[in-house]
Amino acid sequence: MSLIVTGTIGIDTVHTPTGSAEDVPGGSCAYFAAAASCYTPTRLVAAVGEDWPESHREVLSSFPGIDLAGLETRTGSNTFRWGGRYLENLNDRETLFTDIGVLAEAPPAIPESFRDSHVVFLANTHPAVQYGFLEHLPERRFTVADTMDLWINTAKDDLLKLLKSIDGLVINDSEALLLTGIRNPIDAARAIMELGPGTVVVKKGEHGAVLASGDELAVLPAYPADGKQVVDPTGCGDSFAGGMMGWLASRGRWDFAELQTAIAWGTVSASFTLGAFALEGLMDLDMSVIEQRMIDYQATARVGDQAPVRT
Repeated sequence: MSLIVTGTIGIDTVHTPTGSAEDVPGGSCAYFAAAASCYTPTRLVAAVGEDWPESHREVLSSFPGIDLAGLETRTGSNTFRWGGRYLENLNDRETLFTDIGVLAEAPPAIPESFRDSHVVFLANTHPAVQYGFLEHLPERRFTVADTMDLWINTAKDDLLKLLKSIDGLVINDSEALLLTGIRNPIDAARAIMELGPGTVVVKKGEHGAVLASGDELAVLPAYPADGKQVVDPTGCGDSFAGGMMGWLASRGRWDFAELQTAIAWGTVSASFTLGAFALEGLMDLDMSVIEQRMIDYQATARVGDQAPVRT
């Protein structure tokens, strides 16, 4: 089934204990699409300014599964920029600067050729903007959104309206606590389901993820990366969602068993992002490499006897 993602494209500067990367490709849309395109063709809708480097376009174009027909370049505008520094534990970070740029303008238009999309992911941006996209996607069958603490604090009413109109939400454990006031991620996921979405995924970083859907529940571990495999956590949550949604779109269904399998693929996808700066870890991947890492993941996490084979 056709998969579409809307969100941000950015220019990032990242400092970690292992090194630094300046003016590299970033943004929720970029990481999601790069991961998802390994599993299924992915339509991207976003806007950048005229300062967006041609080299960044070449990076996204190198992923053959990404359709960039929905990427707008706006004359006179600046691309969203973000800079951050990760602390020694790589779980905590400080934001050094944020330049909103084109994100302060009207959202990008969805091309007519994209409006028949069936599987929709609303990557992190203002919930009113996310909600506005839905009316342009009348054939959507499964819609999932991401959000963050900023919108919970400043646009909660818009977020609650969005939650009533989507099928699933991806959120991390601290955001789930902020939204619901409930510390236990399982109970928080169930509380979020009462707000609208029938499926909720609570990401717990190095402690894995919780899946709640209908009356069913699953807890999956994180990929067991050692210290040498951890380079840059930026975009891991977006590539997790990309792998998950890419798998679901390739299968064309989202029953509980398929959702659980999709989270495992999302976890594996995020592990490639974690191992390099920017999108480098996701470049030049093929399914044989991804499937081998899935086998390794299952062997250590004991989530099955063999890797689910993509058909």
